[in-house]
Amino acid sequence: MSKVIFSIRRFNPEKDSKPYYKDYEMNVPEGATVLDCLNLIKWTKDGTLTHRMSCRSAICGSCAVKVNGHPKLACKTQAAEEIINGRMKIEPLGNAKVLKDLVVDLEPFFSKFQKVKPWLVTEAAGSQQSAVNVKETRQSPEDFHRIDAASTCIMCASCVSDCNSWASNEKFFGPAVLAKAQRFVDDSRDKATLERVINLSEANGIWDCTHCGECVERCPAEVKPMDRIVSLRTTAIKMGIVNNNGARHVEGFVDSIRSSGRLNENIIPVKSMGIFNIPGLLSLIPVGIRMFLKGKNPPIIHKHIDEMDDVKRIFKRLKK
Repeated sequence: MSKVIFSIRRFNPEKDSKPYYKDYEMNVPEGATVLDCLNLIKWTKDGTLTHRMSCRSAICGSCAVKVNGHPKLACKTQAAEEIINGRMKIEPLGNAKVLKDLVVDLEPFFSKFQKVKPWLVTEAAGSQQSAVNVKETRQSPEDFHRIDAASTCIMCASCVSDCNSWASNEKFFGPAVLAKAQRFVDDSRDKATLERVINLSEANGIWDCTHCGECVERCPAEVKPMDRIVSLRTTAIKMGIVNNNGARHVEGFVDSIRSSGRLNENIIPVKSMGIFNIPGLLSLIPVGIRMFLKGKNPPIIHKHIDEMDDVKRIFKRLKK
């Protein structure tokens, strides 16, 4: 056993005006998980400590908390691997309202799943036909492989806890919801693909992800939510759902590299907004002025870069 100080963020809205940290010193048993340690603290040191748990098998996702600054499943995380200089900091998940101690309000998180219709829409949907007469809808192993990763999501909200897009915009669907959406968009049995992709291409959907990659780092189930979002974006562009800033940004980016072998950052904002979107273009002027005053605007005349022709050649070959 090793003696460790657990610094746990505490907050009881009925008594506390603001959160605070309370230290608990405890011998950590060999092989103990972070959840084991939380339980021992609650059972032997402080019965007022509040945290969530259920399956203890990394299946339900209930016990997700921040350990040393980042979300982890407490039941899956070995305590010995998280001890830093004899200490461990445990906090509630980020980007969520704290209800008490390590318990956060997950209602905003779960409510967003309904916005992507997380169920199959089949030919038999809405039919008055008896379930006994509905034929089985088969799926090949290859088709299932396309949705396999997304189907392993346990909805623990770890990805949302560190999501920078969610932090800046609470209306953003979030990586878990978009991963769930990909699971149905790419399901060979679903009949509402176009409707789904149009919905996901609207504001707060697939194009509002900033590619910070935190969701991939924090997901305990190898869902790789950002990869699922990229897959949805690819599907949207292939289906011609491009009348939005995100898709136009991608097309402008590709066109710039293809034509000149480099990225022209003076043109990208205009192409992203849409050359006929006068209100949108006018909204860029204040941003441009601030960039100019701060010396952050890209040069109008770019310096020559060696081997730009090679870049254009690669693009042409990929197109073929």
